Amino acid sequence: MPEGPAAVLAIDVGGTDIKSAVAAASGAVGAVDRRPTPRGPAALLDAIDGIAAAQAGRFQAVGLVVPGIVEGDVAVFSENLGWSDVPLGRLVRERLGVPVAFGQDVRAAATAEMFVGGGARFRDPVVMVAGTGLSAVIVRGHRVVGGSPLVGEIGHAPIAGEGSDEPCVCGLVGCLEAVASAASIARRYRRLSGRPAAGARDVLDAAARGDAEAARVWDAAVDALAFGLSHLVATLAPDAVLIAGGLSRAGDTLIEPVRERLAARLSFHKMPVIEAARLGAEAGVLGAALDARALYADSSAARMAVAP
Repeated sequence: MPEGPAAVLAIDVGGTDIKSAVAAASGAVGAVDRRPTPRGPAALLDAIDGIAAAQAGRFQAVGLVVPGIVEGDVAVFSENLGWSDVPLGRLVRERLGVPVAFGQDVRAAATAEMFVGGGARFRDPVVMVAGTGLSAVIVRGHRVVGGSPLVGEIGHAPIAGEGSDEPCVCGLVGCLEAVASAASIARRYRRLSGRPAAGARDVLDAAARGDAEAARVWDAAVDALAFGLSHLVATLAPDAVLIAGGLSRAGDTLIEPVRERLAARLSFHKMPVIEAARLGAEAGVLGAALDARALYADSSAARMAVAP
């Protein structure tokens, strides 16, 4: 990363695990620590305490991002974690006693991709993060579109075809996320085949070995992604779609068929560049670090302005 005003601790709370790292003022980013995400706000606060204690004295601010709907300091809703109206930003700030930049994981990932990843080459991309959940961020003129915190929740738009009867954790049936997120791919395969799969990679590997149920689940995920992206392309005409999150680790095995099937669904619309985001699953951590740096710089400037 570029040099910054201070060392910061970046924490990306995902539906499956918490990723954290210290980004030094020099720009060097330390090793990413991963630990399972506990259920419940109290347990999460304890986990964040543990992460901060392990890095005590090495940071001056914290960037904390979480999945779901975020407004101000409040985690309004996360169907994958069972949260509702938790003032998490304030609670962490009170516990740690340092500036805390609190935000949404997908927007943080998009910010990182635009500033330190591959997104700077594009003016109007969409960054889609597919992990435990699935959501997208719209960028216009190199700026992340703000407004309502519900912008980009494409994961809960309905799909057609295979999987359209699949129940979603949000309570609806046939959502894109219920078929095409990394977590849902593994979940569907376990249910349909009766065989174990820890994640989407296991399903992809099984499909490569000739497992018919794995191939069916993977094919449905690819088709659902192309279907969902076709609506984004028709509405927004992005110049690129950058796929991030755990599912992006599949590389060309995912990107190539999504590209082909999306092209088959378009007529006069311009086909965007489709590629894996360069920062992959670490995009959220880097975005949280950028948020923390910006907050620390702003708070330092404010302190200097009121100093006698």
